[in-house]
Amino acid sequence: MLKLETNIEGKHAQFGVIRDQIKESGFTLGSYWDYDKGFFDNILSKDDAESIYLRMPFKVIDGQLDSYNAHISFETPYVIKHIVHLGLEHDGSSLADATGFSQFQTPIDKDGPIEDQVRWIRAGEEVIANNVLPYLN
Repeated sequence: MLKLETNIEGKHAQFGVIRDQIKESGFTLGSYWDYDKGFFDNILSKDDAESIYLRMPFKVIDGQLDSYNAHISFETPYVIKHIVHLGLEHDGSSLADATGFSQFQTPIDKDGPIEDQVRWIRAGEEVIANNVLPYLN
């Protein structure tokens, strides 16, 4: 994990508004959210089984995350690398797994080593500066 130095820490936003604005830049709400915290993910690179993500964590300061009007405050963003299985999961838990179409396979490594760290730090910081900060006060 590579922590980024940006001006986003402590910035506030209305959850639904910022989600809709940054969606156009490829951000999605991470799947492991709770009513009082979550994160936005953006894929910086995807190559076969390896993906490098920009992750922007936030906490809910008013309301609940499933509400468009919830107010959030951003925390320190970081870059992370996931390495996933290519092919079948062998637990036989679903038809999607059995056919190789599951997008929810467990990563082999949720925080794999990142080569060329300076490149990915710069890339993450640029995405935030150009695609997120303009929408925040």
